[in-house]
Amino acid sequence: MGKHLTTRAEDYSKWYNELVVKADLAQNSGVRGSMVIKPYGFAIWERIQADLDRRFKETGHMNAYFPLFIPKSYFSKEASHVDGFAKECAVVTHYRLKNDPDGNGVIVDPAAKLEEELIVRPTSETIIWDTYRDWIQSYRDLPILVNQWANVVRWEMRTRLFLRTAEFLWQEGHTAHATKEEAIQEAETMLDVYASFVEEIMAIPVLRGIKTEGERFAGALETYCIEALMQDGKALQAGTSHFLGQNFAKAFDVKFQTKEGTQEYVWATSWGVSTRLMGALIMTHSDDNGLVLPPKLAPYQVVIVPIYKGQEQLDAISEVANDLVQQLRAVGVTVKYDDRDTQKPGWKFNQYELQGVPLRIAIGPKDLEKGSVELARRDTLTKQFVSQSDVATVIPALLDEIQNSLFEKALKFREEHTHVANSWEEFETLIKSNAGFVHAHWDGTTETEDKIKDLTKATIRCIPLNNNEEEGTCVLTGKPSKQRVVFARAY
Repeated sequence: MGKHLTTRAEDYSKWYNELVVKADLAQNSGVRGSMVIKPYGFAIWERIQADLDRRFKETGHMNAYFPLFIPKSYFSKEASHVDGFAKECAVVTHYRLKNDPDGNGVIVDPAAKLEEELIVRPTSETIIWDTYRDWIQSYRDLPILVNQWANVVRWEMRTRLFLRTAEFLWQEGHTAHATKEEAIQEAETMLDVYASFVEEIMAIPVLRGIKTEGERFAGALETYCIEALMQDGKALQAGTSHFLGQNFAKAFDVKFQTKEGTQEYVWATSWGVSTRLMGALIMTHSDDNGLVLPPKLAPYQVVIVPIYKGQEQLDAISEVANDLVQQLRAVGVTVKYDDRDTQKPGWKFNQYELQGVPLRIAIGPKDLEKGSVELARRDTLTKQFVSQSDVATVIPALLDEIQNSLFEKALKFREEHTHVANSWEEFETLIKSNAGFVHAHWDGTTETEDKIKDLTKATIRCIPLNNNEEEGTCVLTGKPSKQRVVFARAY
């Protein structure tokens, strides 16, 4: 498996695409814009999924599953929701194929037209709120705290593996509450769950904030978000949590009887993260040699490679290696011993470097004599010799150090690529050079926001939570502004 990656400096986009394929994470499929997630890539996604699932359950949520197909009429019930998703919907019109009597292969049977066309879910609010109408009669039925792990389809024109695909995997939480305050609290709690997960497990620092009206989720009253900064100076939205108010409850007539006996509409939230997190992971930590994985997400944290000539040497090394495997597993480290004779050690080193394995142990005949092993760190590409008797104590501490170091490195990068712009000239120069996050005044109108986007391709990534009030003037219009917001070009 030769590396030979295009460097980030040469072509960042090409580097990313090559890395995803060469590190065995994913590949394009026979369906335009859809991907095959390969076992190594899926193993990382499973670790993301497992940790998030645990956090969801700890905050009182349970998993359920709702249909892939949504009747088209459901979409027409919430006007802003249909406006937001109409251009991306895949529509099922027929339910049967037949052989073409003219010999042109298989054709759609015109007699099998659906009475009502079905949408392949781009998101599930409509089908879920139609279901919640049956589940909710009284305040005793609330809150409903449900999540589902699913696939969704959004018919994207320009696609890129993990970052934007026509079909992707995600989780979507959908909750129902008796009061506005409780629903807002839920949306904020889930944003905290996402932020702590991304920082603690993915080692990616994030900004927490709210979206402007123009950038909100279709049908939401408020969208909370976490924004991460990639190495090319572009932002990536890493997760969103939406306060939906009573919009969907009104659209689907979901009411409940209060303790006082009155009828009220239910308050709602939805929240989700997707396989886009894989893109964030790759673009935050990786280098020109390949993937760099935080230990908490690596499918195996340590790989052991034997260096030998002949079966006798291999047997002696394997005895030590298998003992180390048991010791490491006993202290909670995931480890792989690669004793395949189909590839040379140099090829294996190359492969595991490309795949971002945090630590690599090499054991050769000289190491057996000395009672040591060679330990290589993926993040710093440094090596050290460690006594075999110390491996089980050194490695867990080193893995923690790597995890923390990756976060600190990403945080330092973000700090160095966060700027303040006070004039249009300054703002435009920073944005055009993909300088990262730019804090600037904005007059609060969607019109100005759209104009800035047209002129520079920069969007308002968020209005930071607990943002400082600061009198100023909009960088574009010169109109009064009470706070700075965060602009960047984004994925």
